[in-house]
Amino acid sequence: MTTRPRHRNQQTPSSRKGLHPRNIHRSGYDFPALIHSYPMLSPYVKTNEHGKLSIDFANPLAVTALNTALLKHHYNIVDWSIPEGALCPPIPGRVDYIHHIAELLGIDAPKTKASLAKSNIKLLDIGTGANGIYPILASQLYGWHCVGSDINPQSLDNIATIIANNPAIKDTFEIRLQTDKNHIFKGIIQTDDYFDVTVCNPPFHASLEEALKGSQRKVANLARNRGEQANRTLDSKKPASPTLNFGGIAAELWCNGGERLFLKKMIKESQDFATQCRWFSSLVSKRDNIKPAIKQLRKLGATDIHEITMAQGNKITRVLAWTYHE
Repeated sequence: MTTRPRHRNQQTPSSRKGLHPRNIHRSGYDFPALIHSYPMLSPYVKTNEHGKLSIDFANPLAVTALNTALLKHHYNIVDWSIPEGALCPPIPGRVDYIHHIAELLGIDAPKTKASLAKSNIKLLDIGTGANGIYPILASQLYGWHCVGSDINPQSLDNIATIIANNPAIKDTFEIRLQTDKNHIFKGIIQTDDYFDVTVCNPPFHASLEEALKGSQRKVANLARNRGEQANRTLDSKKPASPTLNFGGIAAELWCNGGERLFLKKMIKESQDFATQCRWFSSLVSKRDNIKPAIKQLRKLGATDIHEITMAQGNKITRVLAWTYHE
């Protein structure tokens, strides 16, 4: 008799209202404190129409400066930077993912620096990009030992520089190059490896053209939210190549088949490493991709499936997590 795997939709009152209760960014940004920690943020901070300090979130330079300030002020990471065109992730949302994963693993928030040092949790970040944000946050928030993998050697070179500038993560953040674009875990998870969890922010779009169109829509929406004309934020000097909102080089933003095919490949390959990883997980931006992914997981014999809902403002994102362990 075959046992149907459990599928749990975790949508708590706190997740419906906003960021995770452990998320330090729930109360917004303290711009004066951030500017004190990172003065280069100052030129981008203005008073908005509501009389509050903010930045232009349609400006990649402003978002990068904000991230650098947040990482320095809250997570003791200095000299964080990314190459031009690399993906610049929203820190609060990425922090939420790590906190939800910690809950999935049954881990309380560390209370002291000593408890950080004692952690033996291992995390694998698939497609860590040039920013390395998940391993950075996981190591600084919980003291986890992290491996970040990517198919782009230039992205990993940038992370190597970040690690070199931050001795605090030197022993908790390792990088590995994926040399085969047809594989996700194979070639990265070694014979003697065992991970407690994998995380991933999969490529969202199916083509570069689709990625550019998506960026234009996002920029236009941000402009409308500010009560300005949408084309104000587009670079008129480069009409044939609009700036990708928040950046994003090819492998980070798109792949053949987009998010759905990437998830399908990841799920299929995860079965081959079922004994070497306690939980697999991935962000899922498109809600329509959840149902086929769960159907595939059931066919492959996943014993437990969690669908975790995360909210940041009006944006809803989901994390799909699965295991083959009893």
